[in-house]
Amino acid sequence: MKRLELPYILALDHGTSGCKTAVVSSRGRIIDFEYVPTRIRFLPDGGAVADPEEWWRAFAKGTQKILRRRNVNSKQIAAIAVSSTFSSTVAVDANGSHLMDSMTWMDSRGRHIIRRMARGIINVEGYALSNLVRWIRKTAGGPSLSGKDDIAHVLFIKHHHPDVYARTYKFLSSKDYFVFRLTGECSASYDSMALFWVCDIRNINHIRYDDGLIRQFGIDQDKLPPLRHSTDIAGRISSTAAKELGLSSDVQVIMGAADHQCALIGSGAVRDFEGHLYIGTSSWIECLMPFKKTDPFHSIATLPSAITGRYQCINEQDVAGGALTFLKENILFHKNLIRHRSSIHDPYFEMDRIAREAPPGCDGLIMTPWLNGERSPADSATLRAGIFNISMSSTLDHLIRACYEGVAFNTRWNLEYVEKFIGKKFETLRMIGGGAKSSLWCQIFADVLNRTILQMEDPIQANARGAAFLALMGIGELAIEDIGSLVPQKQGFEPLEPHRGLYDSLFKEFKMIYKNNRAMYWRLNRNKAP
Repeated sequence: MKRLELPYILALDHGTSGCKTAVVSSRGRIIDFEYVPTRIRFLPDGGAVADPEEWWRAFAKGTQKILRRRNVNSKQIAAIAVSSTFSSTVAVDANGSHLMDSMTWMDSRGRHIIRRMARGIINVEGYALSNLVRWIRKTAGGPSLSGKDDIAHVLFIKHHHPDVYARTYKFLSSKDYFVFRLTGECSASYDSMALFWVCDIRNINHIRYDDGLIRQFGIDQDKLPPLRHSTDIAGRISSTAAKELGLSSDVQVIMGAADHQCALIGSGAVRDFEGHLYIGTSSWIECLMPFKKTDPFHSIATLPSAITGRYQCINEQDVAGGALTFLKENILFHKNLIRHRSSIHDPYFEMDRIAREAPPGCDGLIMTPWLNGERSPADSATLRAGIFNISMSSTLDHLIRACYEGVAFNTRWNLEYVEKFIGKKFETLRMIGGGAKSSLWCQIFADVLNRTILQMEDPIQANARGAAFLALMGIGELAIEDIGSLVPQKQGFEPLEPHRGLYDSLFKEFKMIYKNNRAMYWRLNRNKAP
């Protein structure tokens, strides 16, 4: 076997709906891949929780399946790296056992605590001016008022589960939980701790915990893990984990990074202001930046990237591909007295095919994708999805396509503020994530955004590829400058001029739907956030 393909990296992309495990070559080639779904439970008070042990079992099952296929020998795997969801928080004891279900990035139960803490005499967008200045100066942002950040989760546990808080050894992001399970060593990468909002990141080369911020939130610093770079070696795999996964005990475990940061690297957009568009359960438009900046009014900030010494523009649309999942599970194939679940093998393929038959613009039917509130560019826990301008001639075909278009409209809304934030226009966007598998959706994004969309190869494995690249850099097999050439493009999509006026007009109405209805959503949902 050629040295070009060695060493191999075992990369985990832990997402909202499951674990994607891949074996990746030193040139970024996906050798083998396995997906194991996991569950998320939604609670009536805004909770959205998952079982970390189920995550671990899914990772182990995926790894074991890959190794049984013998496309790669386990002894050829040199390192493991993990990408995982931003802001999913796990309280663990000193043995690495979780003390309660993880509060995921969709969990908003800490919103009331954060809002009380954020308010003051002089308020700007719900934040005391003094708090806003202090947080932005040191951290480039501040806790989301929707209560979905790690710090809100920690405070919720402290106030509502004091017994768990007292027994907690460390609060970890989901990515760092996996690293702890793999090595028995507790640590966190600079990027994964960003949404705890307790780090001073003004000097990107010397990020540290800030005593003043920690005191302000009233949490214990000894419950926070030591900080490391994303490319650092966390340690060797423990004998217990090696046996469970079926790997050699010589395997190195790299710190890895949160999903935003790994997606950027896996997209190949590793130069400043080179943009990528990620469409998974949630979505974002992001890029590397050489300086720190904040837009507190639209939830956009520069946070530490996985690349040492570089900032990354961070924003997030709460629900993107998750809107299609909702449509599939709750409407198309929801089992009730008059409808039984279909046995269609690939419902997403069929939805894609149906959406192609519906007219662009859906005859004026507009769907808003705010199923779980929104983060950026409008930070709200009370927004909800809706179907607008439905008529007697509207069909389910219209609704399916409107779901695709609604996500694209919300992305365009976000794009406006991201481009203002970076001071540049993206001429092209590298599109990755599960949504990028659909050439129809790529074309819709090109038309709605009026930007060239580059559909990348193996887009659903972008996060795993990014984690693998971090591991390769960590063991000295790859330089950051090499990454752009290792991520091939599958196809390019240019905006279609005949759709220009149509989508511009519908986008204006999309924003008016928000303006005209946000107060109603607040009245209806202020006491029952998602």
